[in-house]
Amino acid sequence: MPRSKVWFIADTHFGHANIIRFCNRPFESVEEMNETLVSNWNDRVAPSDIVFVLGDLFFRCDDPEPILDRLVGRKRLILGNHDSSWTGKVPLGRHFESVDSFYEGSIGACGATLCHYPMPEWPHGARTYMIHGHIHNNTHEDYWPLLAVRDRVLNAGVDINGFRPVSLDELVENNRRFKSEWLRSRS
Repeated sequence: MPRSKVWFIADTHFGHANIIRFCNRPFESVEEMNETLVSNWNDRVAPSDIVFVLGDLFFRCDDPEPILDRLVGRKRLILGNHDSSWTGKVPLGRHFESVDSFYEGSIGACGATLCHYPMPEWPHGARTYMIHGHIHNNTHEDYWPLLAVRDRVLNAGVDINGFRPVSLDELVENNRRFKSEWLRSRS
């Protein structure tokens, strides 16, 4: 029996048409974005895989359940700032193994702290990861230069991770590349 994989994703914003413009997403419509995100998710994730969703799964979505029904895998939701807009509309226990504001524990052989919001400090920060969402691809806030030089602070947002769930190795590489490009643009 194949071993379950662990995936990370954040800030899909299913149903949110304005996020396309806000984050310069490559979609013509919210329907195209939703379908691409579902397809990308299901192309990678097996039913036995664990998917940590680090917040803002939906926003401005009248009926999230049809999308939730299509997303495969054992989903664990870390609540984000927009999740209160939809979590009361669906039976969460039917779709998620857990719903938390924060997670601290092991991801395979690595330790990690998971929160929707990036944190500059977390337990055992020298040897564990801080995995977050919330900031999308925004490098204009005053906190960004601090995050850009922290190798163990990893943004799971779809806007820098190919609009799909990613493994820890992919998360590390995508964040390294995104941060390096920003640092190079400043020199």
